[in-house]
Amino acid sequence: MITFTIAIAVLIVGYFVYGKLIEKIFGADPKRETPAISMADGVDYVPMKPWKIFLIQFLNIAGVGPICGAIMGAQFGTASFLWIVLGSIFAGAVHDYLAGMMSIRNAGCSLPEIHGAYLGNKTKQFMRGFMVVLMILVGAVFVNTPAILLNTHFTPNWSIYIWVVIILAYYLIATVLPIDKLIGKIYPVFGFLLLGMAVAIVTAFIIKKPEIPELWEGLQNQHPDAAHNPIFPMMFISIACGAISGFHATQSPLMARCMTNEKQGRPIFYGAMITEGIVALIWAAAAAYFFGPNSPVDTAGKGGPAMVGIIANTWFTPEIAIITILGVISAAITSGDTALRSARLIVADFTHIDQKKISKRLLLAIPLFLLTSAILIFSLANPQGFDIIWRYFAWANQLLATLTLWAITIYLKENKGKGWYFISFIPALFMTMVTGCFLFVAEKEGFGSMLSRPVGYTIGALITLAAAVIFYMKNKKQAI
Repeated sequence: MITFTIAIAVLIVGYFVYGKLIEKIFGADPKRETPAISMADGVDYVPMKPWKIFLIQFLNIAGVGPICGAIMGAQFGTASFLWIVLGSIFAGAVHDYLAGMMSIRNAGCSLPEIHGAYLGNKTKQFMRGFMVVLMILVGAVFVNTPAILLNTHFTPNWSIYIWVVIILAYYLIATVLPIDKLIGKIYPVFGFLLLGMAVAIVTAFIIKKPEIPELWEGLQNQHPDAAHNPIFPMMFISIACGAISGFHATQSPLMARCMTNEKQGRPIFYGAMITEGIVALIWAAAAAYFFGPNSPVDTAGKGGPAMVGIIANTWFTPEIAIITILGVISAAITSGDTALRSARLIVADFTHIDQKKISKRLLLAIPLFLLTSAILIFSLANPQGFDIIWRYFAWANQLLATLTLWAITIYLKENKGKGWYFISFIPALFMTMVTGCFLFVAEKEGFGSMLSRPVGYTIGALITLAAAVIFYMKNKKQAI
């Protein structure tokens, strides 16, 4: 418990100290007019209260990543605690804040447009398609998980497809209605459930005093299949939303279109990521105990959704267990709806189809939902379907975070000077190494079964070196 307590404290201090530095480097200007004021349209550009924007941003980015991802990451041991804390403060929160603020400074534009401005037009064209596909995968993943949990714990006699249809119907409504009409009204309810979930687990820590591993006990790999799952890069892909996630930067522009003051950026963007890091740390600590030698139940081979039920039903009364499970469900649903909303806005941005009329919104939304439904049918019909979708979603998610960090780094290099670009340059290098190595080290998802591990790491290092060289060459040309 000592490591867990210190980690929570470090995350909070990180928000007030490092978050303030990042805000100062960017130069948030409270007098600058925001897109919510200058471009208000009553649909997507809607001024909202800061507390509500924070809550929506937090729920948007949370999903099941800081829950299921943290649970999967906890299998690697106490190294997961370090990554959640350091990743959240120095990578994830920096990524989320600067992506959101760059959107504010560019008329609330979507992420592909930001990539295009700093990584080039070809990258923009690629990222438009890539991000729409990623948002569809997110939508599918975040229908799958709540549908399974709802069906398992509340309606075991129903067909799971009933919940799939209900959740998809809600997603479609949330995707096309003005953001303040549905999302803005029901998210406080979801927020209560998510908060109740976190409070329940922390209370269990205090009462039950589980033997959570301490950092000084060692950082050795505790994964049950450690031989085929090295900490680097596998843990850094598994724990995505709890440390850094490209998906977050797709959500930041949604809130950038609702903020009325640039000073709101630090609590909304940086603060939401730190809050998510706290949630991830709570779940990782709980899972570390249940994966450990003193676990009261057998957890061998259990995945994220199954572990949620095990933890809730082992520690809590039925009533509190229901709140905990509903909190996880709400986290998934509040990311799935805005993922598909983001996909609609990304397509609208590059097709220049005005979104004031609901018929135009449906024109873009319906094809997206048909694709999401097709992926869902595959994932539910195939026993390994969800695992396959999750693995590729996780890698694509971290690749997106990597590219966004590079775009942020170029922005800082061009606009801030004084070496401040290193605040994103170092995380960009690290995440390039993570995503590059994953392709050539992972045995099931990449080419690791065909290459020796040293060769895979060497290729990842060469990719990282090439990215650094390209970055410096690009900036050298612009300086001439």
